[in-house]
Amino acid sequence: MAAESQTVTPLTLPVLPLDDEVVLPGMVVPLDLTDSEVRAAVEAAQAAATSGSKPKVLLVPRVDGRYAAIGVLGAVEQVGRLSDGDPGALIRGVGRIRIGSGTTGPGAALWVEGTRVEESVPEPLPGQIAELVTEYKALATEWLKKRGAWQVVDRVQQIEGVSQLADNSGYSPFLTTTQKIELLETADPVTRLRLATDQLREHLAEQDVAESIAKDVQEGVDKQQREFLLRRQLDAVRKELRELNGEAEGEESDDYRARVEAADLPEKVREAALKEVEKLERASDQNPEAAWIRTWLDTVLELPWNERTDDGAASDITAARAVLDAEHAGLEDVKERITEYLAVRKRRADRGLGVVGGRRGGAVLALVGPPGVGKTSLGESVAHAMGRKFVRVALGGVRDEAEIRGHRRTYVGALPGRIVRAVKEAGSMNPVILLDEIDKVGSDFRGDPAAALLEVLDPAQNHTFRDHYLEVELDLSDVVFLATANVLEAIPEALLDRMELVRLDGYTEDEKVVIARDHLLPRQLDRAGLEVGEVVLADAALRKLAGEYTREAGVRNLERAVARLLRKVAAQVELGEKELPLTVGAEELRGLIGRPHHVPESAQDPAERRTAVPGVATGLAVTGAGGDVLFVEASLADPETGAAGLTLTGQLGDVMQESARIALSFLRSHGAETELPVADLKDRGVHIHFPAGAVPKDGPSAGITMTTALASLLSGRPVRTDVAMTGEVSLTGRVLPIGGVKQKLLAAHRAGITTVVIPKRNEADLDDVPAEILDTLEVHPVTDVRQVLEIALTPASAPDRLTVPAAA
Repeated sequence: MAAESQTVTPLTLPVLPLDDEVVLPGMVVPLDLTDSEVRAAVEAAQAAATSGSKPKVLLVPRVDGRYAAIGVLGAVEQVGRLSDGDPGALIRGVGRIRIGSGTTGPGAALWVEGTRVEESVPEPLPGQIAELVTEYKALATEWLKKRGAWQVVDRVQQIEGVSQLADNSGYSPFLTTTQKIELLETADPVTRLRLATDQLREHLAEQDVAESIAKDVQEGVDKQQREFLLRRQLDAVRKELRELNGEAEGEESDDYRARVEAADLPEKVREAALKEVEKLERASDQNPEAAWIRTWLDTVLELPWNERTDDGAASDITAARAVLDAEHAGLEDVKERITEYLAVRKRRADRGLGVVGGRRGGAVLALVGPPGVGKTSLGESVAHAMGRKFVRVALGGVRDEAEIRGHRRTYVGALPGRIVRAVKEAGSMNPVILLDEIDKVGSDFRGDPAAALLEVLDPAQNHTFRDHYLEVELDLSDVVFLATANVLEAIPEALLDRMELVRLDGYTEDEKVVIARDHLLPRQLDRAGLEVGEVVLADAALRKLAGEYTREAGVRNLERAVARLLRKVAAQVELGEKELPLTVGAEELRGLIGRPHHVPESAQDPAERRTAVPGVATGLAVTGAGGDVLFVEASLADPETGAAGLTLTGQLGDVMQESARIALSFLRSHGAETELPVADLKDRGVHIHFPAGAVPKDGPSAGITMTTALASLLSGRPVRTDVAMTGEVSLTGRVLPIGGVKQKLLAAHRAGITTVVIPKRNEADLDDVPAEILDTLEVHPVTDVRQVLEIALTPASAPDRLTVPAAA
């Protein structure tokens, strides 16, 4: 049972301060009496002691001049001399004392009043406390055995009291003064023992980690020493074998030196390589830097520093142009630029101007256009026409600058950048390098690859390009760089400034027929297991495939349609439904691959056309897939609903929303001039919608289209079904220039439009449009939106004129 607490009489004791030391009950410690405070406390205790009793002092820890709240009653067991001959006293800790107020007493010591701290532990010990006692003894025994203190183990095992066992941890040298004071001020014995157990467990865990680290370090040292001895023995064996076979003594570093001296390297590169060879000769085999140097030397020696392919094949400009025409239909702008480059290069070579100011005659072109127009395959054709090696570098998704410039050699697994690796792969210093999808380059915390490309693609700098891995100058001025991109706006301005821009706006229908007949059909016949001539597609069928089954700037979907058609024919032949040879005309397409997906508006019934009702106009836009036709729908809300204002739907960007507000403001302010009932706009809400609501749209070029749709709605005059338009509108009604005229006119042609309205200031862009397209279109350059309304709206006297709808 727990002992009942009794009222104890306060004790008056001299204070013996212990600086940065703690004595717990049960501990016996020697103290030096040369310390004035210790001597004063002991002498005061001796003066106050009665006969037959031992002098008593109060042992109080003192940290940074502050006393603990609880001290230990100490009995002076003996006063004499310590082992070093100085006077000392042996004091035993008896029990905890809670310090009270100060008082007076004999001697020079500080006297205080204190009360005993009573401790109680239930007997017999409960199971949890007994387990705690067992755990502490096991941990203490483990720690003592590691220190070799076998004689102390038995004494710890003989301690039965919970309080005495917890206070015994005061002897632990690994405890800090703060931890010991925490044990001293913890009055409950069970809590104190649990605290001591936790402290001992943490120390043993830290000791195990330290021993494990020390063991690993020692094992590593032993392994290095063993490897060093084995390598020395191996060197000795090799030396004996060389002497036995009569071979001359040599080392790997001598081999590298011979390779560097024999290689055809630029002078500065040779100097840098010989310096690295000297480092390799001084480095030991155990030095990891030796492996890095060998890898660097191998990379430098494998680069084609003075290797260049002969441009003799490109000296015949007519033959080079014939190669480009044979492999790609259309794309006249690119072919002309390559032809110009070859002609200038030939003229410079004839005059001995191959190298001017350390720079050679390379080229940097950016091919920008929608997917499927042949940008990537064009690079290989250019290399073929020039007689050069071709290397493709895919930049889509690259986000690390080191991919372009390489890694520093200090990194493990460092490699040169993609540009150096492309030159190495080509085996010459004048290849055609295609930088594919340059607009897809990203950036993050590892740097901006587009910034690293600035030096690569700058003709004024790339003759001294420095890769982080090589750290020597590499001449890229003779390389023809072709960069491809789908979205021009995604290319950084500084990077775009270093490239010559060539736009590939897509193919005309005639060009698609030629490509399908000469390139796509033979390739797909081979893939379908059919011989040339077994299946013949008439030009009319190819034209219908290009115009009604696909509607794109490129030819990828057209090739898929041809492949699907041939698979269907092959299956019918194997099933015995058809026999070869077979000619497929336009009328057979529906039975083989179904109905067309893109029927032109001009081919539909007039009543079914989208612009057959007022308030709908046809616009032209440029997307990532090329030019496209979009429709703008406008409606007026019922005045009884009270829903006044402008509502815009169709995922419109900020610029397009502003264009809608400008169009509405222009009509409100110029109602008299346009003869439109703009009073209807006062109390009725206006709703403008762009179909294909899941596709985001933005840009100013739909300004006149929205103005025309609103004017059609107010006047009740439908927009002509054969008219499409593009242009920005201002508040005064001016039609401002826009971009992508060629792509938009190609899209209008594909959609069956015959009349197109463009800004007057874009008239010069018509020179880029193929003549066969312009022959099929009636293009009206305009300066004012009133001209647009006059062209686009059906005449007021037309029989199909409708009244303004009363509700949306």
